[in-house]
Amino acid sequence: MFLITSSVKVHGESEKSDIYKQRMELYTKVEAVTNIPWYYLAAVDQYERNIRSARRDLPKAEGLTGIYFKPEEWVGLLNPNPDDENPTSIKFFNGIGFDGNGDGKASLKNDEDVLHAFANYLLSYGVDHDNIKIGLWDYYKRDKTVGIIIGKASIYKHFNRLDLDDHAFPVPLRNNYSYKNTWGDARGWGGRRIHEGTDIFANYGVPVRATSYGIIEMKGWNRYGGWRIGIRDINNNYHYFAHLSGFAKDLKAGQIVEPGMLIGGVGSSGYGPPGTSGKFPPHLHYGMYKDNGYTEWSYDPYPHLRLWERQERQKARKKR
Repeated sequence: MFLITSSVKVHGESEKSDIYKQRMELYTKVEAVTNIPWYYLAAVDQYERNIRSARRDLPKAEGLTGIYFKPEEWVGLLNPNPDDENPTSIKFFNGIGFDGNGDGKASLKNDEDVLHAFANYLLSYGVDHDNIKIGLWDYYKRDKTVGIIIGKASIYKHFNRLDLDDHAFPVPLRNNYSYKNTWGDARGWGGRRIHEGTDIFANYGVPVRATSYGIIEMKGWNRYGGWRIGIRDINNNYHYFAHLSGFAKDLKAGQIVEPGMLIGGVGSSGYGPPGTSGKFPPHLHYGMYKDNGYTEWSYDPYPHLRLWERQERQKARKKR
């Protein structure tokens, strides 16, 4: 069993803003030296920070950066000194460690050294998009990981900032809707299984909106979910919207979205071949899944929905 925690510790707004500012300064500083675009560095850093928060076999990120190197990987597998910080001997033993800040030491505890080390690894492949993808695959050996990182890079490049924490409730609050915690309930159609989400009941055609900043990974038909959309956010969460009546015009896989953006409508599609509809009352099935670098699993979205609903109501009251 893996532990699911928040990808970022709870900070005040000013403190979070300061952390984002420091990270951006670090990314752009390393970009200036290596020519690796900052948004690729930010994407790798964020991916690693997220998987460290979701696994028990990795230490939690404590500094500005989330990138993790095993000590033996840093100093070199055959290096007799596991705590070596000498750039020359580390290089001799083919370690990945690097002196990024010019203090004469290659330290695993220094954010600039760590980020430079990963950037230099990518630099050995090239600075263009295709070669960066090749470098990422050689490092992680997992297609899904490469896809997630490239998606994050696209999101950061599109918005040109790191503070992408806002969320929206999936249907406009002005509409009549109802929901309760249905995650884990038994389901029978198509075989015995559990309900991996929360059902939000609303009238047919009520707008369905993106709940986060993210990228559309999947759009199409599924015999269980009907017309559905999958969106990956910057925290390795996959947001699943199912039983839709249809999609927003010109919506496509690979598209960048933001909270509140129209993506479709509430429907009753699913439980059969493409086009099947009406086998149950119209509702939105909303699911959330977490990727930890090895696998992906569902978790209860209900607490998040309640939080986003409350936050959106508070924002609406402040505008009055």
